This record gives sequence, C-alpha cells and structure tokens, in this order.
Amino acid sequence: MAETIGSEMASDSSMSDKSAKIFVAGHRGLVGSAIVSKLQELGFTNLVLRTHAELDLTRQADVESFFAQEKPVYVILAAAKVGGIHANNTYPADFIGVNLQIQTNVVHSAYEHGVKKLLFLGSSCIYPKFAPQPIPESALLTGSLEPTNEWYAIAKIAGIKTCQAYRIQHGWDAISGMPTNLYGPNDNFHPENSHVLPALMRRFHEAKVNGAEEVVVWGTGSPLREFLHVDDLADACVFLLDRYSGLEHVNIGSGQEVTIKELAELVKEVVGFQGKLGWDCTKPDGTPRKLMDNSKLASLGWTPKVSLRDGLRQTYDWYLENVCKTNK
Repeated sequence: MAETIGSEMASDSSMSDKSAKIFVAGHRGLVGSAIVSKLQELGFTNLVLRTHAELDLTRQADVESFFAQEKPVYVILAAAKVGGIHANNTYPADFIGVNLQIQTNVVHSAYEHGVKKLLFLGSSCIYPKFAPQPIPESALLTGSLEPTNEWYAIAKIAGIKTCQAYRIQHGWDAISGMPTNLYGPNDNFHPENSHVLPALMRRFHEAKVNGAEEVVVWGTGSPLREFLHVDDLADACVFLLDRYSGLEHVNIGSGQEVTIKELAELVKEVVGFQGKLGWDCTKPDGTPRKLMDNSKLASLGWTPKVSLRDGLRQTYDWYLENVCKTNK
C-alpha cells in the first residue's frame, strides 16, 4: 500500500506513552548518548540499549533475533561506522559495507516485527559537493559527491531511499533526518582524526596548559560553517519521531553560520588561552561555505535552543571532566 503523500505532520502526538519501548541503536556515540539523555529527561522509562559486544548490527540473524524478542515500538537508528577523510580513503569497503549492513538489517527487522515508527539518521555529506547554499532537501542526488567521503555518503543515501521504499511499498512509518556538523559531550577529541571544533578546543587547551605563546590554525579563517549542539539534535529527533510523517528526509541544522576565524576566537575565549591566534594561509581552506537549509524543520515548529557560546562552554566543561582527567 503506497503512502498518500500530502500530510507530513502526524495527526496527533504519537509518543504520548512514556512506557513505550524505544530502541536507540548506537547509544554510546555522540548522537545516541544525547538522544538517550533527552528521552530520559522527557520521562521515557523503557529504553532498550545494546552495546556492539551485546548486539552486532551487521549480523542479520542476530538483529532478527533481537527484534523478535524485544519488539520495540520505536527505533532511532543512530548507529554507524564513522571517520574522517583518512579513514574514508583507507577503508572504503568498510564505510559502504558496514553501514549498508547496519541499515538494511535494522530497517527490515523493525518492519518485520511490528515497529510503529523508525527514525534513520544520516549526514549532511549526502549532498553534492557543489550543492546550492543553503542546501535544501531537494538537492539530494543532483550532482557528484565530495570524493573524500563518498562511500559513507552513498550508504547514507541508500538508508534514506530504503526508508522511502518501505513507506511507499508497505505504508510503514519510516522517516529520515539529516544533521549538520555536530558537537558536544562525547565528541571525539583525538589529536589526529577529530573534526574542526573539538580539534580547536584540544589545541587551545593544550596551548594554555603548556604556556604556548601562539596557536596557528590552517587556512585563512574565511570559510563559513554551521554547527548544532548535539542536545539540540536530540530534541529535534524526538520532535520528528513524535510529529513528522513524510516521505522526504528533513535537514536538522541551526541555520546559523560562523567563519572558522570567528569560531577559533570563540573557542580561544571559552578555553581561556591568552596567547596569539595565527593563520597558516599556505594551507587549504576547504569548501568556502556549507550551510543546511533548515526551513522545512522550522516550518514544522522546531527551532534550536543552545547558543554556540553556551554550547562551547558546556562542551569544554565536559572535556575537562572526561578527557583531561582520563588522560592524566
């Protein structure tokens, strides 16, 4: 039975039962841990969580057995194999294969075992390298992908299309959300393979601790980037699961841009580094601008709440408490 496309808003609040069983796949990661915290904060009492050691989502038989036994009502699919440019270039088979296995197994088993609704989470890298700015949902599949992460992007595009296919063929309520650049507690602060914001935070902190006179950042500082605190993403995920039922995926962004220079100055201030900030203009800037068009989500009634400054302060507090103490 094909979906009647037209009404994207759920007719009523679908998550009023706080005892409904919710499976959060990938609950230990940056996104999954924030979603678990948000659900607990909202009073949901029946969360089903499994570590990778307890449930390998790439193993179809194990996933089938899990869904047959647990029979969750809702599923949030935040589990994925992720990594930076180097990892994507070195292990392309892993990035496309593992993610396709996870998605296919979870989506199919969720449908087969009567899950009421599933939310699949992707990434802004699904869009063409030269997409219009801000990037609307309609830009999907209109051009070539960024080569450095195309294996991951293709898997995530397949996830969106899988959800759409089950909705069209079976009338099943599977939806997709595409977050922008995320940051917050449980982020990856690894010195070599972290993203720009946690990398800057770690560098400024170590410069402060070591009494360095200057921190030099690659490029000119002119590129524009968008950042969303992971707590806002978690809030948006619950909102979509509760209120949205549509064929098209939904961008999840802050709608706010900041230059890398402005970001670096803000991180420097939050960390309390008193030295100079320098720029190595011989190094590449990367894409000049990457902003998601979040007007669809805004029109549904959701807007972000955490300012970049407040979010950075909270993230730095978490970094001091969890990363620095652990490394001592």
